[in-house]
Amino acid sequence: MKKLFIVLIGLLLIAPAITKAQGCMEPKSDEGISVIGYLQPQWKFDEADGKYTNSFYFQRARLGVTGTIPYDFTYYAVAEFSPYIGGPYLLDAFITWKRLGPWANVSVGQFKMPFGLELSTPCQSLHTIDRSLVVNELASPFRDLGVLVYGGTPLFQKEYNVLEWKLAFTNGTGMNKTDNNRRKDITARVIISPWDFVHIGGSYKYGSVLADGNSDKLTRFGADLSVEKYNFLFQAEYIGGVDDGFKLEGGGCGQDPTITPATGEFKKNGYFAMLLYKTPWNIQPVVKYESFEPDVDVENNIKNSTTVGLNYFFNEWTRLQLNYVINDFAGSTKPNNKFMAQLQVVF
Repeated sequence: MKKLFIVLIGLLLIAPAITKAQGCMEPKSDEGISVIGYLQPQWKFDEADGKYTNSFYFQRARLGVTGTIPYDFTYYAVAEFSPYIGGPYLLDAFITWKRLGPWANVSVGQFKMPFGLELSTPCQSLHTIDRSLVVNELASPFRDLGVLVYGGTPLFQKEYNVLEWKLAFTNGTGMNKTDNNRRKDITARVIISPWDFVHIGGSYKYGSVLADGNSDKLTRFGADLSVEKYNFLFQAEYIGGVDDGFKLEGGGCGQDPTITPATGEFKKNGYFAMLLYKTPWNIQPVVKYESFEPDVDVENNIKNSTTVGLNYFFNEWTRLQLNYVINDFAGSTKPNNKFMAQLQVVF
């Protein structure tokens, strides 16, 4: 309880000096401090490996502040309070300089990595309760400390950004951690929108994770597509990667990946495809298929999942999500399916 209180007070104290660049939520006005956050209580029935469990818990419980400082600066700071993912701890905290916007903006601090479509989607705007396994495995760590430069431009007299780009230089060790070597990770993302309803993205990441930082190499690359028309939304994303000199497993939202020094290269990849339709009754059915191969050189280790879900919007701040996830993991002879229900309120 004392730790939670310290984090909350700390957020309020640093509010006049931290900034907003690619945070999940926007300031409510151009003056003063905006208190932001959201709650995601959840219930899950899980039959992992044939062991049936069910529990209530908080998927996420986030609180923060954001705002602007005349004339060229914004700040953004959010803490995670859910003990289910290790809270409380500082999640995002950065300052953004916007004098050259929208062509170029500069953020300094701790922020979400600009890699891929689903990772770039704010947690409170995800179309399924959980992110895809390939994103959790190959886009981790989700957050890092460093410098982010980003921008966009409405070329050819368009009212939307035809081209968007992001470039980050970070420690590579994850959130709230100093660097463990002399090298920095480089992450880049480009989005091209030939029409306002079509977005084509590409991402790339290169760095190192071991303490010496000389003999290991981390490489990630991805491509994604988003098409939204006539209340339909289709999204698809592919991510590939190579661990050279180590093996990285896990990670994702609020979690640290497991890093094991190893000899040689470990190639991995995966993808997801998702279709949604927003009905006139604020009901949005969703179907999602995903596949992840943790080591392409090992046979019979692919993990496939199908999610059938329903999103109901009470209003623009409150949403109920129901997901049934059918898992088909190679080599597993026991059920691994789960049902989840999540109620969300944003403030």
